[in-house]
Amino acid sequence: MSVALVDYGSGNLRSAAKALERAAANAGGRERVVITADPDEVRRADRIVLPGQGAFGACRAGLHGVPGLADAIVEAVTTRGRPFLGICVGMQLMADAGLEHGRHAGFGWIAGAIEAMHVAPRKLPHMGWNTLTLDQPHHPFLRGIKTGDYVYWVHSYAWTGLPASAQLAHTDYAGPVVGIVGHGTAVGTQFHVEKSQGVGLQLLANFLTWAP
Repeated sequence: MSVALVDYGSGNLRSAAKALERAAANAGGRERVVITADPDEVRRADRIVLPGQGAFGACRAGLHGVPGLADAIVEAVTTRGRPFLGICVGMQLMADAGLEHGRHAGFGWIAGAIEAMHVAPRKLPHMGWNTLTLDQPHHPFLRGIKTGDYVYWVHSYAWTGLPASAQLAHTDYAGPVVGIVGHGTAVGTQFHVEKSQGVGLQLLANFLTWAP
């Protein structure tokens, strides 16, 4: 099985690749992780992982700056039903739009927008280790994960207007913050799953063995 880790100039690709390879080994799988910007390779992949860090608009511009890459992702996920994992801004791109430095269209797979967090008197970015609260604990992506598990966050923008049916988990940072989303064959984590140690590896293993 091949896993396409999408390279569009954003995200810690090496760290994500190593985490995916380790999760595959832990799960006894033989997944081949390929870092690629080739639309045809993305179309052929059995699973797709889209990382992302920085501003929503910049990530979107980078993705659409590679001819055919965004279309290949959409085709693979919405037409061919390939499992998809978005990480941090990669997750945010699943929304209708991002409102960082203007309004930028997302994939529109799940309703809602990515907006600036308002957490006074807490500080931004929301950075460091924080807990998860599971909203849909029986979802296959959350196998072996429990409320109270810690994961690693770095963000100042968060999902608003998310349908309850698509919220798999959240955290608290001066109020509830969307942590994991899911719809159809696509899931996403606002936190950096590749930096979240054992919990992150479990989530990645779940993704690699998920058969939606």
